[in-house]
Amino acid sequence: MGNINKKNSNQDDANVLLPIDTPFKFPSPLPTWPSGEGFASGIIDLGGLQVSQISSFTKVWASQEGGPDNLGATFFEPSNLPNDFFMLGSYSQPNNLPLFGWLLIGKDSSGDALKLPNDYTLVWSSENLKIKQDGVCYIWLPIPPEGYKSVGHVVTTSPQKPSLDKIRCVRADLTDVSETDDWIWGNDVLNVYSSRPKDRGIKGLGVSTGAFMALNNGAAADSLACLKNVVENFSSMPNLNQIQALFQAYSPLYYFHPDEEYYPSSVTWFFQNGVLLYTKGQESAPVLVQPDGSNLPRDGSNDGAYWLDLPTDDSAKNRVKNGDFHAATSYLHIKPMFGATHTDIAIWLFYPFNGPARAKIEFITIPLGKIGQHVGDWEHITLRISNFNGELQSVYFSQHSGGNWVSAPQLEFENGNKPVAYSSLHGHACYSKTGQNMQGSGNIGLRNDTAKGQVMDTGANYAVVAGDYLKIVEPVWLNYAREWGPKISYDIANELKKIERFLPGKLKRAIEKLVKSLPNEVLGEEGPTGPKFKDMWNGDERD
Repeated sequence: MGNINKKNSNQDDANVLLPIDTPFKFPSPLPTWPSGEGFASGIIDLGGLQVSQISSFTKVWASQEGGPDNLGATFFEPSNLPNDFFMLGSYSQPNNLPLFGWLLIGKDSSGDALKLPNDYTLVWSSENLKIKQDGVCYIWLPIPPEGYKSVGHVVTTSPQKPSLDKIRCVRADLTDVSETDDWIWGNDVLNVYSSRPKDRGIKGLGVSTGAFMALNNGAAADSLACLKNVVENFSSMPNLNQIQALFQAYSPLYYFHPDEEYYPSSVTWFFQNGVLLYTKGQESAPVLVQPDGSNLPRDGSNDGAYWLDLPTDDSAKNRVKNGDFHAATSYLHIKPMFGATHTDIAIWLFYPFNGPARAKIEFITIPLGKIGQHVGDWEHITLRISNFNGELQSVYFSQHSGGNWVSAPQLEFENGNKPVAYSSLHGHACYSKTGQNMQGSGNIGLRNDTAKGQVMDTGANYAVVAGDYLKIVEPVWLNYAREWGPKISYDIANELKKIERFLPGKLKRAIEKLVKSLPNEVLGEEGPTGPKFKDMWNGDERD
């Protein structure tokens, strides 16, 4: 992705190659996807406006300072547009990564979906900016006709206004509200961000354009819109055969820490090994969960009326705690995103038990006793795939109560185009790299150690368990709304006392502050709910 035609470049350090000078390429060529409807066809109809994703760019201007890693940023316009397609905005990205971007271009299929701007407003100029730069940059905002909106900027190296024919504005009903996303570049006056739809999730119809958004003097220089899938057309979503092909191509390789004791299993294995269903008020009479979960309550919400727990026999309990690596199953939830122009494949793993946590206070690592232990642990990573061409664009790594998106150029790959993920020791948070992965501030935090131990190919044993547009028959256990483990069975204050008796006063206070700051999910105060009852099930990932 990201073919470059150079234009207007008089870079002082022409011999210094930055990551962006080399477009990113996947380790292996993308396969030919199975045929079926509109997935990977290159064009999606949003309802009178056809859009295509383009990654062939002409470089317009670059800075060599500022932005992430102080390496600057580069600004592009789309090139080699197909007949009857028009530019809707410009692209920019930091120079600290290989070029890996795209823009949507538009074709009017209804006669009035696109119009020329009436004029331009100069948003910003780099004339007085004393940094290494390729000439002078001018960022322009198209002024749309009444009833239309601008969805992107034009960038030039000339103080003359661009031609009105350079870009198109979009009929207002074909647009939605956008917001800033990742920071690309900036200074005291201007900051440039990638953009995304404000309303995101399975029901969100906003379509990301790939264009950047400029904010001038801390306030939005304009109200750039994103696009909108007004017909709620899901024909561009992959069918089951295409999902299987996508997952075989991109199924992550999941590494566990060499010291890991608590591995994932399948839900069926968990139930088959003596897991008990408790009912509030009848704690003395738990019942065995059926292997398919058919006797789990499927009505109501997480009201504390029911919960699951391990077998009472110590030998059976310890066996279940350790999971069954060979029976582990990846559970897939298929989600339309950005108005069905993208597909999210959320990959859920189930762990029967979450182990104790460890803290780092400056140079000292301190086991936290039972803190962090709980029965039942659901963790996930999410693949975000373009429905225009089936290309993997980024992966979301969930980490306790948060997580982060990592773009394809930042991923580690093995066995072709399979991204690598790492499960943290005992806590099972997901990361893209090895290391301590501190959760906290400064030299004080929770350690989430990752390293290469046993590896699980998530594509070897998986099941598609949910996808509304696919009409999937969901397993019974997916609709169990209560907790997959009991409430806390230990006293955090007592656990802290056991730890603190060996520590000086300064470290005692630091440990107490750290533990108080941890969410319940990390503390293990309550068993977790299942995947379907988490916010990101219907929404976008937390970021």
